Amino acid sequence: MPATDVIILRELLAQGDEPVSGPRLAKILGVSRVAVWQHLKKLAEQGFVFEGVRTRGYRLTKTPDPLHLSLIRAHLGRQRAPQLVCLERVDSTNSEAERRLALGEAVPLVILAREQTRGRGRRGRPWHSAANGNLYSTFVFRPQVEPARLQDFTLWMGLNVCELVENFCKLSPGLKWPNDLLLAGKKAGGMLTEARVDADQVRDVVFGLGLNVNGRAADLPPELRRTATSFAEAGGAPVDLNKFAAALIGRVTRAYEQFVDGGYREAFEKLWSRYDILRGKTVTVIQGTRTVRGTATGIDAEGSLLVKTGTGALERFRAGEVTLGKEKAEGLKD
Repeated sequence: MPATDVIILRELLAQGDEPVSGPRLAKILGVSRVAVWQHLKKLAEQGFVFEGVRTRGYRLTKTPDPLHLSLIRAHLGRQRAPQLVCLERVDSTNSEAERRLALGEAVPLVILAREQTRGRGRRGRPWHSAANGNLYSTFVFRPQVEPARLQDFTLWMGLNVCELVENFCKLSPGLKWPNDLLLAGKKAGGMLTEARVDADQVRDVVFGLGLNVNGRAADLPPELRRTATSFAEAGGAPVDLNKFAAALIGRVTRAYEQFVDGGYREAFEKLWSRYDILRGKTVTVIQGTRTVRGTATGIDAEGSLLVKTGTGALERFRAGEVTLGKEKAEGLKD
């Protein structure tokens, strides 16, 4: 059964501007009206603002801006949700996931953090993760599929995140192969998938997702201000972080279930045609010591990037650093 605070917040959120009576909350919870008032007082100390409407009850008029576990659970409503952990500060949500897996914690598991001190991107690169209203998360699953199935996992998840951002924030995101979410050419998010693999089966998948939700360019290191943005800056208004976090949990969980079922290919192709920002553009791909320049033509069935070179040859890339046009390879950092 959900915690008392979650039930109270869920009922108040469901009613919107309409007040909820104390007796009704007491009946739902099976406690006294005094106990309800005590819980409201505790929530008020955490940044919630309640308005008492004479003879009618309570109305929720303000919620805290930072991540709040009970509020996220309340926004999830009655839908089935994975185990949630919300941390004030952590080195890396992916590293925290690995530690919890080593201790045998149950999955599915979602780890959220307000700040990362050692956030990382692909190839171990640092990910700037200040506590300025952004969202750092890791989703842990146990898919029990063959390793080859994971080839397009990150792309599929990224496409779902793009559609969520478009619908929730009213923005026009794009996915830059293989793991970057862009808004108007600037990076607003990145993904990192790590897996523990046995001989013929994936044991665990750790899907890390860093999203610049309400961060400001002024809070970024100088070298990132030209190439990075946030949902709030792109849209001109702050995003309700807790409501968005709940929507993200729901969307990623559904996308994972579709992936495991295998019935996602048709949707994948439609979403890729909508959010692929590389198709038809001149790109440079750096793979180790090799550099290839050509025109991106899409991806193959395995999620490899297809690039047509000046000689007419079609190159396939399973991994690599991609830049658009003459943009320097280090222009968009993981």
